[in-house]
Amino acid sequence: MNSIKEFFQSADWKKEKHVPVIEGPDKVKKGKIFQIKIGVGKEIAHPNTTEHHIRWIEIYFLAQGEKFPYQLGKFDFTSHGESTQGPDTSGVYTHPEIVLSFKTDKAGVILAGSYCNIHGLWESAKGIEVE
Repeated sequence: MNSIKEFFQSADWKKEKHVPVIEGPDKVKKGKIFQIKIGVGKEIAHPNTTEHHIRWIEIYFLAQGEKFPYQLGKFDFTSHGESTQGPDTSGVYTHPEIVLSFKTDKAGVILAGSYCNIHGLWESAKGIEVE
């Protein structure tokens, strides 16, 4: 029997255009709001066309010492050039990148997942320390 975790792929985002890249501070102040940016295709652009696109990005935070992560957000990207006149004719294309703000009292790990309609599920993680 398969588990969903078997289908998540990971790689170096500098060489693979499907990996969600998490940008943000390594250390944050306890209880203070900070921003993170998550995008797909930072070093190598993802095409984001009707036929080949990033459909969504999900972000979670697993606080140190906790069993389950908190979902911080799910972001759907729904404009990939589709039009009543045919594929890739609208000139409107979503770029899969989001900025999210949150605060935490605990150190932990930001977890990001993304889904490409052709190449499946991708993941990455970034540790956060709290001062």
